[in-house]
Amino acid sequence: MKRVTLFVKGSPRQGKVVPVNGSLPDLLSLASTKFGIHATSLYNERGGHLEDIDLIRDDDVLFVCGEELPMHTEQMAGSHTDWLTLNVGGHYFTTARSTLVSKEPDSMLSHMFRDRDAWGNKRDHKGAFLIDRSPEYFEPILNYLRHGQLIVNDGVNLLGVLEEAKFFNIISLIEHLELAIKNSLPADDHSPISRKEFIRFLLATPTKSELRCQGANLQGVKMLCSNAEGASLIGCNFEDPSGLKANLEGANLKGVDMEGSQMTGINLRVATLKNAKLKNCNLRGATLAGTDLENCDLSGCDLQEANLRGSNVKGAIFEEMLTPLHMSQSVR
Repeated sequence: MKRVTLFVKGSPRQGKVVPVNGSLPDLLSLASTKFGIHATSLYNERGGHLEDIDLIRDDDVLFVCGEELPMHTEQMAGSHTDWLTLNVGGHYFTTARSTLVSKEPDSMLSHMFRDRDAWGNKRDHKGAFLIDRSPEYFEPILNYLRHGQLIVNDGVNLLGVLEEAKFFNIISLIEHLELAIKNSLPADDHSPISRKEFIRFLLATPTKSELRCQGANLQGVKMLCSNAEGASLIGCNFEDPSGLKANLEGANLKGVDMEGSQMTGINLRVATLKNAKLKNCNLRGATLAGTDLENCDLSGCDLQEANLRGSNVKGAIFEEMLTPLHMSQSVR
């Protein structure tokens, strides 16, 4: 492996002996790091401009030309000041090394900058340490390390900050963020919706999607020929005190779960309730004429005065009925 001695052009002091690896830009990058400048070119002792790495011989003395770094960056990579400049996704942050190291000693940032040479040559042309993360989400993390408070600007997604905190393993901040996210979630809305809104929602739901409407108040609802296959309607109220009867005539209710629902006088004529769960429902006076009740669980139901004429009750369960079931009608 070749090695050379580098000097900043015009200064015969503070030379650096460095290995020659890779390409000429790699050597210029190393020179930038060593001297705290933006190295742009190399010259030999005779003033010849070097444009190819192969022209460099072992133990050559070379001179570096370049631009001075801005005052806010470390002036010399070898002068180990406590101030660091980070290039996070193209955005520059200047902070004290102790900020990154002391607050969360087990974090990735602490391990990255505890050893002054650990980050090596991962710097940009200004000498700032390169970190390939989102600056928008990094800023709240840096401020937290500075003063211990979680402060996030409006419009910044807390989930993004949480992911960055997990990436850098900042345990105490993760706990703050999870609590903040939990508190920011909207409370459950238990306000009632109108029948029209419910029907619109029902009609817009794909037939293969799961629909849950447990405990809904569906007094006097009209759902003629609607498709609610597989819906969960546990404990719903279909009975209107004004006497208006709910109408689900011809509805597709295959596999629906309506256990414990109040359905006095409901119209389910020619509806499809195959494999439905109707356990402990109040179906007193209900119209079930021509209804497909195959394999339905009707145990514990009140079917007094219900009309089952022409219904299909093959495989249906009628255990623990509250009232005797009169099958004088023609039942398939």
